[in-house]
Amino acid sequence: MDKQQSMSFTGYQKFVIFILAITQFTVILDFMVMSPLGDMLMKSLDLKPSAFGIAVSAYAFSAGISGLLTAGFADKFDRKKLLLFFYIGFIIGTIFCGLAESYATLVAARIFTGLFGGVIGSISMAIITDIFALQQRGRVMGFIQMGFGASQVLGVPIGIYIATLWKWEAPFWMVAVLSIFIAIAIAVYLKPLTAHLSLQRDKSAFAHLWHTVSKRDYRIAFTATALLSIGGFMMMPFGSAFAVNNLGVNYNQLTMLLMVSGMSSLLIMPVIGKLSDKINKYSLFAGASVWMMVICVVYTNLGVTPLPLVMVLNIMMMMGIMSRMIPSSALTSAVPDMADRGAFMSINSSLQQIAGGIAAAVAGMIVTQESKGSPLQHYNTVGYVIVVISIISIILMWRVNKLITNKQKDTQVTPLQEEAAQNLNEAL
Repeated sequence: MDKQQSMSFTGYQKFVIFILAITQFTVILDFMVMSPLGDMLMKSLDLKPSAFGIAVSAYAFSAGISGLLTAGFADKFDRKKLLLFFYIGFIIGTIFCGLAESYATLVAARIFTGLFGGVIGSISMAIITDIFALQQRGRVMGFIQMGFGASQVLGVPIGIYIATLWKWEAPFWMVAVLSIFIAIAIAVYLKPLTAHLSLQRDKSAFAHLWHTVSKRDYRIAFTATALLSIGGFMMMPFGSAFAVNNLGVNYNQLTMLLMVSGMSSLLIMPVIGKLSDKINKYSLFAGASVWMMVICVVYTNLGVTPLPLVMVLNIMMMMGIMSRMIPSSALTSAVPDMADRGAFMSINSSLQQIAGGIAAAVAGMIVTQESKGSPLQHYNTVGYVIVVISIISIILMWRVNKLITNKQKDTQVTPLQEEAAQNLNEAL
């Protein structure tokens, strides 16, 4: 098989991209809908920013703990069965969120949902790395991450709309119903993924977990992921409250703002995915990080601002965020060996979630609000913290890029994951 043919997608690979993208859409929507509902939740449940930060971080912390607990088992089972098991648990948790009637029950439901939902991303990444060669993964990540933009274009605005018509619980019911149909499609059409089972050497789940954590190269990638997540999550929980109370955006305009930002993501991500397969992934990441830092400082220092300018700045910020996420995800996916891939992705996802939870909780302690409807204070401090974290992330991701370059030089052969992808293409 020539290189050009091996870099094209088969019909089944296209289905895998679609089903994982729409799965990510529901999981991301379930998490992201908390942010635009933030102002509504804080007012309806009489919550302070610190309490809302805990509600957001509860999901992230439980997701991180779940990932660590399941990491040792991640390479012991068929990846399809693992995905289906956790996705069904995620659906049940989302239904519990829809049934919540108080702050305490909402936090409990978010914890339950996080225990299952937080593992789905790592399983998806393991599936992607099993099926697709490194030279394809930039494009694949671009499509998978479209769930992020689609959740803003379709899910979040619809969620806010039905929450306005009914109650804030309604968006969770919407996610649960959609997820049931996706779970059926996974069960029926996704093929088993068991090639990694023959490579297992560790007898116990704990030994496999320790084997993965003990590798120095893996720990560098884990640290880079954690810092990236802290920088990415800090602004998110209070984004809608800042737009409403500081920028002067009303609820109808907020829906439009989210749709425009999400639509820009849908257009940007495939382009960034293709670009990251053509040029140096690290260079793209570093340039995007600098871009995001500048926009972040400008945005968090705004007062009442005309909606068109707010939209432009949000689009520019989304460009920076997406241009960091896609190449960094593709780079990190190349670090683990196939035998460790499931455990690596689970630990990586866990640290991502825990770091996000820490970021949301810390942001909740930094940001204050004197009364309902008054402007948020110290939101610009969050922006400055993100700048410092982003600089450190650039340095750490440079080390990850160096590890991958050295790994490819040492082997001087086609990577095992590329060979597996080529064999799958031939079989299909």
